[in-house]
Amino acid sequence: MTKSKALQTALIHSDYRPPEGFGALPTAIHHASTVLFKDVASMRARNWQEKSGYTYGLHGTPTTFTLEARLAEIEGGTHCLLAPSGLAAIAMVDFGLLKSGDDVLVPDNVYNPNRELARWLEQDFGVSARFYDPMVGAGIRDLIRPNTRLVWTEAPGSVSMEVPDIPAICRAVQERRAAGQAIRVALDNTWSAGIAFRAFEHGVDIVMQALTKYQSGGSDVLMGAVIVRDRELLRPIEMAHMRMGFGVSADDTYLVLRGLPTMKLRFDAHDTGARRVAAWLRQRPEISTVLHPAFEDCPGHAHWKRDFTGAGGLFSVVFDARFAEAQTDRFIERLRLFKIGFSWGGANSLCVPYRIQAMRRHWQGAGQLVRFNIGLEDPDDLIADIEQALAGLAEPA
Repeated sequence: MTKSKALQTALIHSDYRPPEGFGALPTAIHHASTVLFKDVASMRARNWQEKSGYTYGLHGTPTTFTLEARLAEIEGGTHCLLAPSGLAAIAMVDFGLLKSGDDVLVPDNVYNPNRELARWLEQDFGVSARFYDPMVGAGIRDLIRPNTRLVWTEAPGSVSMEVPDIPAICRAVQERRAAGQAIRVALDNTWSAGIAFRAFEHGVDIVMQALTKYQSGGSDVLMGAVIVRDRELLRPIEMAHMRMGFGVSADDTYLVLRGLPTMKLRFDAHDTGARRVAAWLRQRPEISTVLHPAFEDCPGHAHWKRDFTGAGGLFSVVFDARFAEAQTDRFIERLRLFKIGFSWGGANSLCVPYRIQAMRRHWQGAGQLVRFNIGLEDPDDLIADIEQALAGLAEPA
């Protein structure tokens, strides 16, 4: 500019440019809605679907591109899209791959918001949604219809903890795809965080993750991700991502990036603590069943032993049928270290009751189900807390 700027203009347009060469370990936080182009030709040549450049904040900045690349590498995929939550990531898959007249198969033990989304698709969008026994394995072959386009899986179920035979389900779907049917398998791999189960190596086409859990580790971020290996499969999902306006905060992205270096260490610590607490609970007369995939009496344990390398901090227990809901609720409220709250993967231990008989068509048996998230506290302190809470089970209300 040839003349000095007015103060108001100077507040917006500065002549200062920082020197090149700054380096630091953390990924820089790039806040942007508007992305600047050096000239009109550059603007017109840029394609938001190609990650070789930037077009608009909604489609990514260096901060979000970095997280996407790292998540894809951790999971063993090649392409990743971020979403504002795990549920948003599920919706992105559904709306990317399903249209009116299509059919989707959903396991009966699925994350409940996924179930509600499937029902909404059926009610308002003309997509038939059917719920199957999560332990069906190769029997999924008999449930696939000519218009089935998507098979959701979850390993294990986030409440009832059944571990499905993912490779058998994938083989059945691959047979239909080889015969010309456009059908894919999507997996909610949040429980293992991409650490304990290598989904793509077992035949899964699409991996969904709730980064809210272990990737963040701080119980302070909502975010999700969809990861694939097939570029052509990515295209309809990224179109849904764009059309639904799914963007994520640069600050939240940074928090997830900050959590990744310690994720494996934290996951292993959660796993160690959870197995110790679960083993102690197995010896208690108040508990009829411990639903922990690493234990042989958990449905699908053989699949876990064959396919998984760890278990994290989440498991459930079923109380003896002699205890009513009011008693198990009182047990939860007597806990001091365990807090009442959903989610998992953070440092704090959590405990939540579920009315499982009303949630699962294939559930058998009585007794109140309670889910534990074992945090990073000392397991002996957590056991002592549970013990003092169990002591009040028999007390009158």
